Amino acid sequence: MLRLVSLVVITAAAAVVAFGGFWAVRLITNVDSFDLSAGGERSEGVTDDRTDRLQILVLGSDTRSGSNDGYGAEEDSEGYGQSDVMMLVDISEDNDTINILSFPRDLLVDIPSCTDKQSGQAFDARPGAMINSAMRDAGPGCAVDTVNAVTGLEVDHFMLADFHAVTELSNAVGGVDVCVTEAVDEPKSGLKLPAGTSSVQGEQALAFLRARAAFGDGGDLGRIQAQQAFLGSLARKVTDEGTLRNPQRILRIADALTRNLTVDSGLASIPAMVTIADRLKDIDPADVNFIAVPTVPAADPNRLQLDGQTASALFAVLRESADLTTPVSDERDDRFRTGDEDGSTGAPKDTSASDVPVTVADGTADPALVPAAVEALHDAGFTGAQAMPAPATPVTGIYYSEGFADAAAAVAAALGVPVTTVSSDDSIHGVQIYVGTDAEDGLDQLAAPDVTGTVNQTADQVSCQDTNPFG
Repeated sequence: MLRLVSLVVITAAAAVVAFGGFWAVRLITNVDSFDLSAGGERSEGVTDDRTDRLQILVLGSDTRSGSNDGYGAEEDSEGYGQSDVMMLVDISEDNDTINILSFPRDLLVDIPSCTDKQSGQAFDARPGAMINSAMRDAGPGCAVDTVNAVTGLEVDHFMLADFHAVTELSNAVGGVDVCVTEAVDEPKSGLKLPAGTSSVQGEQALAFLRARAAFGDGGDLGRIQAQQAFLGSLARKVTDEGTLRNPQRILRIADALTRNLTVDSGLASIPAMVTIADRLKDIDPADVNFIAVPTVPAADPNRLQLDGQTASALFAVLRESADLTTPVSDERDDRFRTGDEDGSTGAPKDTSASDVPVTVADGTADPALVPAAVEALHDAGFTGAQAMPAPATPVTGIYYSEGFADAAAAVAAALGVPVTTVSSDDSIHGVQIYVGTDAEDGLDQLAAPDVTGTVNQTADQVSCQDTNPFG
């Protein structure tokens, strides 16, 4: 449940007490540490926390063990617990932009094989699993590896907190203002609020963040919006009241938080926290973007899956820059690496372009467009490409199954289509170009999708949450 403000407060406190002896020792001994990865490989070099772009995965554990036993039986959360909240904090190199991506806990993703670094036990990959279960078996490092695999980004640090962190933080700041359109009485979370604006702290603050049936349509996306509004309100309170300039208040908050905190070993030191504090201390809330990872309903109505087109475009832009208005400049982005000795990316080893199964699905109702695309692919060496009829679709996309990532990127290049239209889909075999009505002026005229619309709100905006009348 820890959020960006927690990160700012903890690291600012570290800066205040870096040479404070007792407090420095107390804060650091409060914090538990764990390995950043559960076996995933890192392709980037060592990140310089002082100057490089940083990605910090913030996790909220639903564990019921220890001081959290009041929130249910310990068997309700297996292993290391599940991530009740998963947010990726993305800090630009120049510190001018922060993106906070929320991953719905019901999102179905492929969880890679992971090894618990504490016990040495290995766990097999789990395709089509809920993302909140990624850290259950092998710890937070497996959640990091999963987010890396899903987004193509590489997380530099993680921070994991439990239920207690929220209650203590909200008490330490004296409450957080939240707003609901109608009165809420939601038995499962225990949230009880009148219509309008209220100040919540302690158990009610936790209930607001955990409540699901109370907001929107009762699903996880409504809860994410409520969580983002809570964090924005907390950020405004901390900055408006000068908390970050009040050493006594900072220390009280930091002490409360760090007692319920686990970080990666690279962040478990005063110098590391001081470095990040220095970068965050002057952030304008207007430059903090809250984003819900684009999703669509899965076959199971109680689950979500990535919106392949929009999510693929968002992740491609973020791999390029923290600025969402920056276009993807390369013909093929870093997801599509060629020349791997083990043939783990691209078409299967020893498979030429002529052997790649390529279909061009016609969702345009334009009899001339798709034949021209097939001809262009034949000219590029994809001689097996063939057209097929398909239901009309408004948006063009290129989809590939496992082992055909590079082939899909080569197809995009041959057609002059932005690489942001490419995404994985294991329901097909090989590569499929689904041509939509947006290509009526030609595939080479397609523009990269505008992903700025994925921003739900910024931290300076005050919002009131729509309540679910059936919650």
